[in-house]
Amino acid sequence: MKFAIVESGGKQYRAVEGVTVDVDRLAREIGDSFDFERVLLMADGDAVSVGTPTVGGITVSATVVNHLKGPKVLSFKYRPKKRIRVRGGNRAHFTRLMIDFIGNSGDKKEKPKAEPKPKAEKPAKAEKDAAKPSKPKKTASTKKSDKK
Repeated sequence: MKFAIVESGGKQYRAVEGVTVDVDRLAREIGDSFDFERVLLMADGDAVSVGTPTVGGITVSATVVNHLKGPKVLSFKYRPKKRIRVRGGNRAHFTRLMIDFIGNSGDKKEKPKAEPKPKAEKPAKAEKDAAKPSKPKKTASTKKSDKK
């Protein structure tokens, strides 16, 4: 499995091809592609490249999928006997990135292709009706008798 450790916004994230990563909000439009500037580590199976501080010649490209808000984090300040109660909160802003490519700068960038799902054949309508047992229809007189 190929993965890399990248740095964005002073934080480190584990990037795997074809997987989404939520990073701090980036000033990019949805659908934009870009390469991470700082790649700290790259591992491909048993081959591991560790940077000092970064690995040279490695490209990690990502596409902006969405901008979203994180869960609400509440803070509460309380001072006894002073009638001080302060409630505050915050929702962090994130950018969801799809990792498209991890590898050497000279390698060919290929986006992971989603395989088309095979369409299941639908049985004929007559076969469906024959397979289902028929239920007797309830009339007004049978509904009253069922309630007793």
